[in-house]
Amino acid sequence: MDFELKTLTRARICNEKCDALIVLIPQDLNSDDDPLSALSALAIKSGDLEIKAGRLLSAYRTPGIAAIRIVLVGAGDGSPKNIRTAVNAAFGALKTSNAQRAILCLSTLNNLQPDAVRAAVVACSEAVYSYNTTKSKSKATPAKLQRVVVGVSDAATARAGFDKGIALVKGLAIAKEWANRPANYATPTLLAGAARELAESRNIEVEILGPKEVAKLGMGSFMAVAQGSAEPLRFIILRYNGAAKAMAPVVLIGKGITFDTGGISLKPGSEMDEMKFDMCGAASVLGIFRALAELQPALNVVGLIPASENMPDGRAVKPGDVVTSMSGQTIEILNTDAEGRLVLCDALTYAERFKPKAVVDIATLTGACVVALGGVRSALFSTDEQLAVALQAAGESSLDLCWRMPLDEEYAEGLKTNFADVANIAGRAAGAVTAAKFLQRFASRFPWAHLDIAGTAWKGGTAKGATGRPVALLLDYLLSQIPSAVPGKAPAKAKLLKSKAATKTRA
Repeated sequence: MDFELKTLTRARICNEKCDALIVLIPQDLNSDDDPLSALSALAIKSGDLEIKAGRLLSAYRTPGIAAIRIVLVGAGDGSPKNIRTAVNAAFGALKTSNAQRAILCLSTLNNLQPDAVRAAVVACSEAVYSYNTTKSKSKATPAKLQRVVVGVSDAATARAGFDKGIALVKGLAIAKEWANRPANYATPTLLAGAARELAESRNIEVEILGPKEVAKLGMGSFMAVAQGSAEPLRFIILRYNGAAKAMAPVVLIGKGITFDTGGISLKPGSEMDEMKFDMCGAASVLGIFRALAELQPALNVVGLIPASENMPDGRAVKPGDVVTSMSGQTIEILNTDAEGRLVLCDALTYAERFKPKAVVDIATLTGACVVALGGVRSALFSTDEQLAVALQAAGESSLDLCWRMPLDEEYAEGLKTNFADVANIAGRAAGAVTAAKFLQRFASRFPWAHLDIAGTAWKGGTAKGATGRPVALLLDYLLSQIPSAVPGKAPAKAKLLKSKAATKTRA
């Protein structure tokens, strides 16, 4: 879908030809002397249109308005959250129509903020999204709506929010695409290929490590998870170099289990197909790098993706086996279905070499997290107060919410074992917390946060599919880390990488 930002008054919009005109109606709507304002006022006065966010009223070929279809939609107080609800409802109603070009009128909103514009753009894209990669041509359902013009009172003041929305749309598209693909279309090798494609963008480079290189690094924990699969593991290293080398990077680590059977500790067959979503953390890292490529912020960011399958082959790791992690700590694997923490712990150790400003790992880690928070908020664990506050604020501003969880030392008691330095699981209670306590052992040398997205990364049932979360949260967090300019001092510049950045592959 193509987007365009345009300055359009309500009077001018009435003369704009399009297949559909979507008009957001806030509770503080100001009336003007034009057909659109008259129609809106009449609909409200007659009681046919409620101002509550998401309530719709449709019209067809209205006199004085050039658009073929008109959708008036309540926007409540005009907050980003209500705008998202309103736009989702309006574009959802258009999904079955033949509309190809639409105008989204935000000119009715007073004091329009950048976050509201961003929310509107993202909601447009999400409302018409459909997955088609593995469908036959006869069954594919590409969106008919191809172009959306976002009409605002002043395009210059809305530009920042619009550009951020466009970047987020592109990042979410990558994240959802790879998360939604079935495991045979999203192997570790194919995931590495997606990373290589990102290296075609300015300031992004990628390095891919295979089994031999990972073994040389001593990543025994990661290798143990992968050893039961015929698909070779890949360790994907992405770098976005948008600032001077002296600026410490933020490191993002995405769990990349491209399919999780549970290994020898086999999962129940019911809904096991959804374990293709166990690489949503990895998909979110790919999505972030696509958004960074679009925005080109003055930051340095590293992305690490340990990618493998978890399969119950004759070579697979067994309950009770002890492996040695890259950090040198030994781990007793009491349950092979607690594999995410085993690949993440080696990636956390690897992250030390970048001397990071902060490290955030993102993983569909525990079913216990779903029990605790459902699908509304991701779980946030952190050893650093400043990092935790920044991530929580980013969740609020991006409408991609998270919730701070505890890391009391008492929760680590259940990870003690007689046969290794640490066990990979504790008891049934507080499973999301004990998983985070396991990871904390490998994250002592930098500010660290862990996002458990098991409840938020995808939906099941009739709405089954990836959500793209927490790409929006992570993008807002990263952008909040751009250093403020010092008066009288020019900011340090990064050495520009050519659009076709160097790609290293060792497999």
